[in-house]
Amino acid sequence: MESSSVVLARRAKVCGLLGGRPFVLAAGEAPPRNYAANAYAFRASSHFLYLAGVSVEGSYLLVHGDGEASLFVPAWDAAWALWHGEPPALEALAAATGAAVRPLAELPAALAGLGALTLPPPGLAACQALSRLLERPVEPGVLGGGDALLADAMIQARLRHDEAALAGIREAVSVTAAAFAAGLAATRPGALESSVRAAMEAPLTARGLTTAYAPIISVRGEVLHNNAYGNRMAAGDLLLVDFGAESAGGWASDVTRTWPVSGRLTGVQRAWHGLVEAALEAGIAAAGPGVRYRDVHVAAARVLAEGLVELGVLRGDAGAIVEEGAHALLFPHGIGHLLGLDVHDMEDLGDRAGYAPGWSRDARFGARWLRLDRVLEPGMVVTVEPGLYIVPAILREPSLAGWVREHLDLEALARCSEVRGIRLEDDILITATGRENLTRHIPRSASELEAALDGVGVTK
Repeated sequence: MESSSVVLARRAKVCGLLGGRPFVLAAGEAPPRNYAANAYAFRASSHFLYLAGVSVEGSYLLVHGDGEASLFVPAWDAAWALWHGEPPALEALAAATGAAVRPLAELPAALAGLGALTLPPPGLAACQALSRLLERPVEPGVLGGGDALLADAMIQARLRHDEAALAGIREAVSVTAAAFAAGLAATRPGALESSVRAAMEAPLTARGLTTAYAPIISVRGEVLHNNAYGNRMAAGDLLLVDFGAESAGGWASDVTRTWPVSGRLTGVQRAWHGLVEAALEAGIAAAGPGVRYRDVHVAAARVLAEGLVELGVLRGDAGAIVEEGAHALLFPHGIGHLLGLDVHDMEDLGDRAGYAPGWSRDARFGARWLRLDRVLEPGMVVTVEPGLYIVPAILREPSLAGWVREHLDLEALARCSEVRGIRLEDDILITATGRENLTRHIPRSASELEAALDGVGVTK
């Protein structure tokens, strides 16, 4: 939980950017898993959490134009306490938020005739509840009326992190490092991917924390968002692990490493792994204040193209390959994204948050999945995550990238079947003079990973 002085300063900033317009934000409600009483764990809307600093299910934060705020909370009666325990103390909520705490029943009258702006909370049910309160449509992913003004103000406030936010991200990174150590220790030929997931989530559970997103832990690394964990790991497999803890205050981390299940990379795997690491280093080196994030993507893509030409997998000039988008046959996604209270920070606001005004997505295959294109500024945290993937669905479907297939040597690629997918990802804080790699201490290179696996006896 962040201090009231932190959220007061954030609210003052947003109010200043809005020019005195009032707004209301919903914390939201836990969605049911399969029936109402069996719900997923509650996690407040990130916009609400940013300005309230507390996570109270079913509550609303109303901020007036002068910065004064009221937190409207549900009525917690004896029946509620029977099932859920003692409700939050109202005095403690007031102290934590720097807001007046009022019964939720008073919110309709407080909103009447106010013309309050809002941002859609995650989930249809929470949007419908807010629609009834505001007497106007509120839909997931849709900015109605003047709500775009609030969206732009929140984007400007959340793009550059304050010290409290950075402390939360560092906390998340610290726990993530412990999780990766546990994951390396749990890697064994013959074990299920789920055993690595269980080992990695244990340090989080022990600290009362959770993950910032559904982890990707798979020997099928070519499946970019693979949330299944049922494969049995075999010697010769590469295990791609994309994992991030969430801090107590809701701040995310996001780290990817790829390591050999047997403890040793083959020659082909080592070459591809080294190439991805070189692209990662190039992308990180390119990041800094005043740099367009798209140029970070291009810097990493250029290294990948050069390396793939050297390996004989791609044919032609590396610069032309990147310009034409042929590298996307094997590196089909963008280089990364914003990181903050969301793992893809503010992605609920779409490209309004991810792209600078006047800039839009490239229509070409690969480039169109770049989630972020802004000029980097001190205080921003971004991920840099190049990868190489042999994805049959891309390679056999001419409509996806057929116009650049002449650059690909399928025979050379077939000799690289020991690789399915390799991705490496670090979290990068942009500073006034350059950048800080927040996650570099987590083993990443081939030698570091093999040494870590030696240390836990995988290769013995």
